[in-house]
Amino acid sequence: MKNNIRELRKQLGFRQEDLATALGVTRQTINAIENEKYNPTLELAMNLSKLLKTTVEKLFILES
Repeated sequence: MKNNIRELRKQLGFRQEDLATALGVTRQTINAIENEKYNPTLELAMNLSKLLKTTVEKLFILES
């Protein structure tokens, strides 16, 4: 699943470590999500969207 996490994170001035700490996950988890190697749980996706001030639908792009 594609996502816009890296772009939004950088726009807001967050480091991967900042997001990881705020979400209670590792920096490696954030890296894996950004590189489309891991799809987050719904709860994590929703919390990411809140931190990045967007909606889950705008943060993640489901390709068919």
